Amino acid sequence: MTQLPIVLKGVVRPDDALRARDAGVSAIVVSNHGGRQLDTSPATIDVLARIADALAGHGDVELYVDGGVRRGTDVVKALAMGARAVLLGRPVLWGLAAAGREGVVAALEVLRREFDLALALCGCPTPAHITRDLVGPDL
Repeated sequence: MTQLPIVLKGVVRPDDALRARDAGVSAIVVSNHGGRQLDTSPATIDVLARIADALAGHGDVELYVDGGVRRGTDVVKALAMGARAVLLGRPVLWGLAAAGREGVVAALEVLRREFDLALALCGCPTPAHITRDLVGPDL
């Protein structure tokens, strides 16, 4: 019905990610929608690597993650586990509630500084140098 790229949000299972890929989505957002719908939903970081592994070598579906990103190290972990990017909600809202536009800018600047520091401490000159073994040997 459309030629626009489709981004599907709300995937937490590898088999659903494969079905989405087979249906032609351009990107998948690993998200449990903040865990509000079901209190026993898995954390997105806990399912991200399995979904990335399922999609590996099966086309060019981009993988994003939403939820639980509060620090720069969270971004490094998500990228290490296969995400191309992270989506931010709460840090932006917290900044907005605290100080309006300036609060949002400040929150994003803090996250960026933390990310840059985490990269340096991991010995990664760029995000492209992040590898899964930075998170753990069994992931």
